[in-house]
Amino acid sequence: MIENKTPKLLGLILISLNLLGDLSGDPGEVIAVKLNQGEAVSSHLIIEKEGIRYAMIALPFDKQGKSIKFNNRNILINKKNFGESRITIENTSMVNLSSEDSLRAFKESQLIKKALENYSTEFKSNLSFIIPVEGVISSRYGKKRYINESPRSPHLALDIAAVTGTEIVAPERGKVILIGDFFYSGKYLILDHGHGLLSSYSHLSKINVSVNQFIEQGEKLGEIGATGRVTGPHLHWSVYLNNTRINPESIIKEKFLENLLLRNVMMSKSN
Repeated sequence: MIENKTPKLLGLILISLNLLGDLSGDPGEVIAVKLNQGEAVSSHLIIEKEGIRYAMIALPFDKQGKSIKFNNRNILINKKNFGESRITIENTSMVNLSSEDSLRAFKESQLIKKALENYSTEFKSNLSFIIPVEGVISSRYGKKRYINESPRSPHLALDIAAVTGTEIVAPERGKVILIGDFFYSGKYLILDHGHGLLSSYSHLSKINVSVNQFIEQGEKLGEIGATGRVTGPHLHWSVYLNNTRINPESIIKEKFLENLLLRNVMMSKSN
């Protein structure tokens, strides 16, 4: 189901103040929190500019309307209606899984979970992501999903439809840490961009990289396909920050980091 004729890449980072003066933003977004001198932070991507350190904080989708804590700060996550997506899969064995397929899918999910938790701290992203494939956005982040009219987990990724064989490139420098051929995801890989920032690529027809290989931005990862549980050829692109799935469209805006830090400065002046 196609929603837009062309992917208008507006990576919006909406950082604002609520009535109590707390930080706030939309689910799936990233905000920059200015750190005090000597403030200790663990397990977060830290960006330093002009001698000032900023922690990159992901806002979880499932905490809408609630606040999360970062050190001594409250961060309110706004409520947002992302719409819905209804999909029909004619092969019902891919929807109502057999015990064998259920066990396989569970084991694969644990393998993916473990890979996402074991990221490197030896290199760091500069948050200058590009879109990994040219195509049509067929499903955006955050949509409620219904498969064969049955409610499923929300769609916390960006789907980009294109012809089978279309080249997929690395949106940012990274290391390949997992490759597999999985029940749901089909031909699949994960890129580690360092310090808790990772991205994954599902339903490929061909993978052109190998585990432990370092890939530069723009280098070929593989090709669009329709492997796994799909209704047509597309890339299912997920981005994770500290085990939180963030909105891929929010990080591919030109001058993303510069604007993110600028908003923090403007917000601090108004507080």
